Amino acid sequence: MSERERAAAGESAARKSESSADAATADGSDDEQRGSDPFVGEGLLDRDMGPSSAMAHLYRGEIHRMKLWRERLDKTTNWAVLLMAAVLTWAFSSESNPHYVILVGDAAVAMFLVIEARRYRAYDVWRSRVRDLQQHVWAVGLDPEIGLPNDGWRESLAQDYMSPRLKISVEEAMAHRLRRVYFPLFTVLNGAWVLRVTAFAETPWPASAAVGSLPGTVVSAAVVVVYLGALAICCRPRTWHTRGELLDEDLRQSPGGTDIKENSDGAGRKRNPDGEA
Repeated sequence: MSERERAAAGESAARKSESSADAATADGSDDEQRGSDPFVGEGLLDRDMGPSSAMAHLYRGEIHRMKLWRERLDKTTNWAVLLMAAVLTWAFSSESNPHYVILVGDAAVAMFLVIEARRYRAYDVWRSRVRDLQQHVWAVGLDPEIGLPNDGWRESLAQDYMSPRLKISVEEAMAHRLRRVYFPLFTVLNGAWVLRVTAFAETPWPASAAVGSLPGTVVSAAVVVVYLGALAICCRPRTWHTRGELLDEDLRQSPGGTDIKENSDGAGRKRNPDGEA
């Protein structure tokens, strides 16, 4: 057999092999040999894979999601601050302007609080995943001696991807946003309302606080009750379930557990737990 004939025979055999493989794929016999449910993602995130692996792309995607929801939170906060500034400017621009416009501003800010609390719950889902990857992948990669905070973090993260769920309640989310933003806004609005119905009113309190047929004592009592309710949600003792909050005690503590105390020149120095520098 000449060399040209052998080459032609090889090409014919290759075409027959490809056609038989296509036929096996079409009738499903190939799936039966490999299994009906192959593990497509198996080995994708192995423990020995470096930072330039699929884990890095997963982390980048979670950071992007968290950033988008963080921006949504900031937008709601900006709307609340702008609304408060507009209400206070109009309420004090003339003595004839009614005081209850400030209370309407209170109600609008409360509406923004509810919206932002719902957004914060969704934001916490992405942030908790980012914190898992930071603590169990990047921190351990930088310093393997620190160990894993949770040995079963892969299983818990996989379960979170399989069945995503909100991790904090609406009340806890409202407490977070009240502490960070909204309780100071309510304090400014209610303080301005008290100033408006006392120092800038022609009639004495409580008559100056009346709204239509509602007497001033009822309106004032309602304002106090709502403000105290916000204070209770904000400050009551609780077990926090959110992840990654930078609390004051965390910021004042070094990685070794000792406090950081500032010198008079602004430089930080470590302080033992008993308070001695």
